[in-house]
Amino acid sequence: MRPLGPFMRAVLAAVVLLAALALVPWRQSRALEALANLDQLRRQASVAAAERVDLERNIQVLESRGRVVPLARDRLGMHTPSAAELVILPGDPNS
Repeated sequence: MRPLGPFMRAVLAAVVLLAALALVPWRQSRALEALANLDQLRRQASVAAAERVDLERNIQVLESRGRVVPLARDRLGMHTPSAAELVILPGDPNS
């Protein structure tokens, strides 16, 4: 293989330089896209966490005694037992 002349070296250097310069904006645009995707995922995670807190609070309200007792009384005809209605069973002595 014969050595490259000075003109061909200059052309090759220019091509390499232009290729390197073209890669910089492409790489930066890819990085900006990745950051935008990351920001969107963080926002979605934040919204999901807020929804989870809201659902847990709603569960606590629905399970609360103040809500369950009136519903049990109205829908099932249940009532709070009087002392005469309470039956205390002996515990297992082995436990």
